[in-house]
Amino acid sequence: MTQEDGELDSLVRKRIRALRVAQGWSLEELATRAHLSQSTLSRIENGQRRLALDQLVTLARALDTTLDQLVETAADDVVISPMIDAAHGLMRWSIKGEPGMSVVRQRMTEPPPDNPARMRAHPGREWLVVLSGTAILMLGHRRFRVETNQAAEFPTMLPHAIGTAGGPCEILGIFDRDARRGHQRDGERERGENCTADGSCT
Repeated sequence: MTQEDGELDSLVRKRIRALRVAQGWSLEELATRAHLSQSTLSRIENGQRRLALDQLVTLARALDTTLDQLVETAADDVVISPMIDAAHGLMRWSIKGEPGMSVVRQRMTEPPPDNPARMRAHPGREWLVVLSGTAILMLGHRRFRVETNQAAEFPTMLPHAIGTAGGPCEILGIFDRDARRGHQRDGERERGENCTADGSCT
């Protein structure tokens, strides 16, 4: 066994125990769910028994996870630096496990537009939390006041706009692929750029 194999073996055993403890289960409870003896499970967790593929499959199912997630290695890029758009006060992070998702941090200083024609609608879904200040979310014909530490989630096919209420605010948003592309196209149209259907602009 190589050092890398040994590290993965140890990681899988620790993961099994951690998932069991997170569920609040004793050795006996997980052993029953996985159709193993309590002593077998104890030896698996303690490294005294070889990890067999059929047992890993059974344990993954009992722990409500998948074999791939149980044996995946730690990612090298644990710490991810943001892409910075200083002109628009934006920081954006990608989510490795969900390539279509983005996390965006934005400082806002302007109130939402008074003109309903400036509200945007596009496919997708958004979730946002106000980190500081107070935000105003315009959603269709409704107006929502979102205070610090409050969150909002909404389908972006509803015409929407967001701005501040009486002073700067900072928000953190999570956008799915469609919502992110919709906002990119909206911003680029405002700058007079030509955008194609796939979200690329010139």
